[in-house]
Amino acid sequence: MLELTKHILTKVSFDASLFQKELKKALKWLTDAEEIRTFKEWCITEFGNRFPAIIKNAFALS
Repeated sequence: MLELTKHILTKVSFDASLFQKELKKALKWLTDAEEIRTFKEWCITEFGNRFPAIIKNAFALS
């Protein structure tokens, strides 16, 4: 599931609102704490310079 989520976020990263929507959806799917931590690190590495506020808010809620 994590790899599918990464693929989807990469595909929608051209639009901030789509990215935010898919990120929130992804966090509902992921349940393992370690998987969420890994996913957060990946998001920051890949998209931290483009969507820092979206990433920060999404992970604050999870």
